Amino acid sequence: QVQLVESGGGSVQAGGSLRLSCAASTFTINMGWFRQAPGKGREGVAVIDTRGGRTYYADSVKGRFTISQDNAENTLSLQMNSLKPEDTAVYYCAAASAAPASASALLWPQLYNYWGQGTQVTVSS
Repeated sequence: QVQLVESGGGSVQAGGSLRLSCAASTFTINMGWFRQAPGKGREGVAVIDTRGGRTYYADSVKGRFTISQDNAENTLSLQMNSLKPEDTAVYYCAAASAAPASASALLWPQLYNYWGQGTQVTVSS
C-alpha cells in the first residue's frame, strides 16, 4: 500500500506560479500528477520514471510545468509557472506499481493504482 498526501494548492492570477508537493510513503516505478476540472475527466499532466528521472508531460503544460522527485524525502513536486485559467482543476498525485508496455500510456490515469486526496488549484484571469 502506498500513501500519498498532496499540498500546495491555492488561488493565483493568470501568469502566476504555484508549487505542489506530494509526500509519499514510498516511491513506485512511475509517479505523476493528474488533474480533473469540473465536468471533465481526469487527465495526465506530468509523470516521472523514478528509476532514472525521465519525465513526460501533456502537451498543454510542456514548457510551463516541471515534475521532480526528492529521493531522500520521498517527495514528488510539480512546479507550475505561467498558469492559465484553463489549468484550474483538482490536482492529484498518483503512483503506478507496474510499468506500461509503451511509454505513450504513462499519462493514462487507469495505469495508476494509488491516489492522493487531491488539492485545488484555481487560476483567475
